[in-house]
Amino acid sequence: MILETVSAVLLIAGAIFAVIGGIGIVRLPDFFCRIHGAGITDTLGAGLILTGLMFLSPHWVVTVKLVAILLLLWITSPTATHTLANAALETGLQPHVDEAEEAASSS
Repeated sequence: MILETVSAVLLIAGAIFAVIGGIGIVRLPDFFCRIHGAGITDTLGAGLILTGLMFLSPHWVVTVKLVAILLLLWITSPTATHTLANAALETGLQPHVDEAEEAASSS
C-alpha cells in the first residue's frame, strides 16, 4: 500500500511537470526559454515518472532497465539542451531581453 501511494505521488508529480514543461514550450517568448521548458519535461517530468514506475516494477530486472533509462535521460537531455543553446548562440540568435528589466538594470 505504501509503495503504491509513493508511486502514485511520483507519477502524478511527473505528469504535472511534463504538462508545465509542455505549456512552457508553447508559451515562453523565445528559443532559449522554450528549450528550458523542454529540459524540464525531459529531465524532471520523465525522471519522476520513471522513478514512480520503479516502485511498481514486479521484478528487479525491470527496475534495472528503468534505472538505465533514467541515467541515460539524465545525461543526454541536459547535454542536448546545452548543445542546442550553444548552436543557436553561434548562429547569431540572441536571447529575448525585456525592456523593463533592461531599464531597471541600467539605472
